[in-house]
This record gives sequence, structure tokens and C-alpha cells, in this order.
Amino acid sequence: MAIHYPDDAAIARIGEAMIARTLPKAEWTHAAHFATALWLIRSRPDIVPERDMPGLIRAYNEAFGGVNDDHNGYHETITQASLRAARSMAPGAPLHETLDALMASPFGAKDWPLAYWTRERLFSVEARRGWLEPDRTPLPF
Repeated sequence: MAIHYPDDAAIARIGEAMIARTLPKAEWTHAAHFATALWLIRSRPDIVPERDMPGLIRAYNEAFGGVNDDHNGYHETITQASLRAARSMAPGAPLHETLDALMASPFGAKDWPLAYWTRERLFSVEARRGWLEPDRTPLPF
């Protein structure tokens, strides 16, 4: 199994830097998205990821010159589905081990949502703006 971050402190650094909008864009990877989600879920009771992550991601994108519109930037359905995947992981293991297990699962693939949504539905304006239920098969959690 691949090791994405050496310890929980490295994951906290990713989450804190994302929120502060100081995480270099090159480090905002698929694994970093999940690392941030897991860190928020476990370490920041003041933040409700399902409610607050949209604004955090939008602000991060804009801080690096990104655009959040109907075709780019923040994507509500992918974010909410990813948060569900992160919450489905066993809560007892250290964050870095949980992340490695999540990334070794089918959800570690960047295109994992396409197992549940058709490309047309997932990349629609409606899915980007709001939650759309999967149209291929229900999520397993």
C-alpha cells in the first residue's frame, strides 16, 4: 500500500494550509482532498465538512486564480460523495493510515465517481451546483 503522508502531522499541515489558502496548488492533489476531508472530520469539530467544505474549496480555488463556475472549480456532487467516502472509513486508525487505506480502495482512483454516475450526469451543471443522486448504481455508504 502506498504511503501518501508519513504521519498525522503531515495531514494536519495539508488541512491547515488548505484552509489558510497557503497550500501550493501543486500539492492540492486527489490524496490531499481526502486528507483534508479526513482531518476536518476528525480534528475540527468547529467545521461541518458537508456544510463548510464548499466555501473552503471555492475560496482556495479563487486564491490561486481558479474560477468556480458552471464548468470549472468547485463541484458539489463530487465533494459530497467524497465526504461520504471519507466518513465510511473506520474511525480508530491514525489519519495517515486511514488515508492510505482510502486511497488503496476503489475511491483512490481519480475517476471513482464514474462507477456511480454517468459522465453526462456527473459533469452536468446541475451536479456541479448541487447534489445529484447516482444514476448508475447507489453509493455503498
